[in-house]
Amino acid sequence: MDQIHLMNVFVAVGEEEGFAAAARRLDLSPAAVTRAIAGLEENLGVKLLLRTTRNVRLTEAGRRYLDDTRAILASIDEANEAAAGVNAAPKGNLSVTASVLFGKTFVMPCIVQFLNEYPEVEVSALFLDRIVNLVDEGIDVAVRIGHLPDSSLKALRVGQVRRVLCASPEYLARQPLPQHPADLLRHTVIAATGISPRVEWKFGAVDDPTMVRLRPRLTVTSNDAAIEAACAGLGICRLLSYQIADQLTAGRLKIVLSEYEEAPWPVHLVHRESKFGSSKVRNFIDLLADHLRANPHLN
Repeated sequence: MDQIHLMNVFVAVGEEEGFAAAARRLDLSPAAVTRAIAGLEENLGVKLLLRTTRNVRLTEAGRRYLDDTRAILASIDEANEAAAGVNAAPKGNLSVTASVLFGKTFVMPCIVQFLNEYPEVEVSALFLDRIVNLVDEGIDVAVRIGHLPDSSLKALRVGQVRRVLCASPEYLARQPLPQHPADLLRHTVIAATGISPRVEWKFGAVDDPTMVRLRPRLTVTSNDAAIEAACAGLGICRLLSYQIADQLTAGRLKIVLSEYEEAPWPVHLVHRESKFGSSKVRNFIDLLADHLRANPHLN
């Protein structure tokens, strides 16, 4: 039997954790799926799946083979796309991830434009405030804010953001303007962080930072909630500059203590290493990079 066909069947069974579900996904009969898995295990001389009356589980060898097979099939798809020509129209599924506010504000307009330009593409967007593993979760493109660890991933720098202190004009009219980070001890502080009775904010250069330990009046786990509280005049909040771009433009928030800010954080587009160029990934990265580099709030 065709090796690529067997691999595709095995990936479907492994991901669906069942023969019937894999058969529906591949539009095959359950008997055809069973024969394919049996043929694959016979060819390899190793047990890939453990079958019970209720479910199907991967053996240790099966888990390793599933990871390897996914990579092989992805490379085949990319090689076929590259062979069709670099000017071939993008098609297929593209997966993108970014943090919630960044994705909503900056990435989503590009996704909409990309889908309008390329009708044969579908996009899966994961906007989450956590680091998504591109390899484990099958992501094509990620926006990363901050310094990158060493890895085999490719990265393209597209801008930078600052970590800033901000408050509403109404709050700043009621309170003396802080002149030094230590002055925050006499202000109402809003913390967008994990729930904790105290937070510690760092200011200034990496080699000579100023640390201020604060007890916030309000602690929230949502940046949106912190922004709303600051706009309502409750107190001073610390956020990334892009998160309050609209509020700064509208005059609802003002930045304070800018002279004590840390060095800006870089913004990168990160994608998986590949020997072949994927048309959909290349075109989307080009579009998103141009869009982000042209945005004054990111440069």
